[in-house]
Amino acid sequence: MHEFAAISVLFESYISIRPNFYRFLYETNREEMIQGIYHSLAERKQQHKKSFAVLIDPDKVNDSNLTQLIELAVAAKVDYFLVGGSLVISNYLDECVQLIKRSCNIPVILFPGSPNQVSKYADALLYLSLISGRNADMLIGQHVISAPLVKQSGLEILSTGYMVVDGGAPTTVSYISNASPLPADKNEIAMCTAMAGEMLGMKLIYMDAGSGAKRAISEDMIAKVASVIQVPLIIGGGIIEPEKAYLNCKAGADVIVVGNAIEKDPNLIKEMAAAVHSVAVKV
Repeated sequence: MHEFAAISVLFESYISIRPNFYRFLYETNREEMIQGIYHSLAERKQQHKKSFAVLIDPDKVNDSNLTQLIELAVAAKVDYFLVGGSLVISNYLDECVQLIKRSCNIPVILFPGSPNQVSKYADALLYLSLISGRNADMLIGQHVISAPLVKQSGLEILSTGYMVVDGGAPTTVSYISNASPLPADKNEIAMCTAMAGEMLGMKLIYMDAGSGAKRAISEDMIAKVASVIQVPLIIGGGIIEPEKAYLNCKAGADVIVVGNAIEKDPNLIKEMAAAVHSVAVKV
């Protein structure tokens, strides 16, 4: 009789705590999902592991050539896909992301050029604030417009300090944003801009010379910026050779993004990925 009473008490206690237990599991899993991509980026940085990301513009791919890119990326052990463009005038964004997700386990991060470039099928979204410019619309205005859609998407949101650096040619980003890029030889400006972005709470710093840049960001500037921030540093624009990707990583880049060069020669994926991953991990 006493044993039955004890069991009853235990059962009633279980019933009373079960909702809280399930709520704990839900909140824990939800937090892990929210922090998934950023956690992996931060962890790889802490371990001094370099990452390679392939940038895909939905306006420039179809099912056939995208499938080829995915196969090459999987074989090369690409770390991330970035999907987006300065304009994206086609309706292929959702389909593009879904095809990648169906075909492989490589995380898909949106790299939006406008507030409407949001797909709930991706894993995360770079919430870009153009901290290198002085256009308030690109600092916060576009974010106010996109906030409800982004919030409802359920995507992991990665606040990103976006810095456009002069790559020797006019870029779509500079034209649309009506903001001048950072001078390529002004390391101090780049350093202070990156520091300000980090202190304002940005989780990532993304330095970009722009699609089709005549010159990539210098290793000297990358090294100077990397030396003054703790958050992961992403570098893109004008990287057309594996050696440059390697040198950027040696200088302090945590993630290398290549898009335009791969559009011209998809087979570069293997060489670029190998160059980035070959950078020795510090012990």
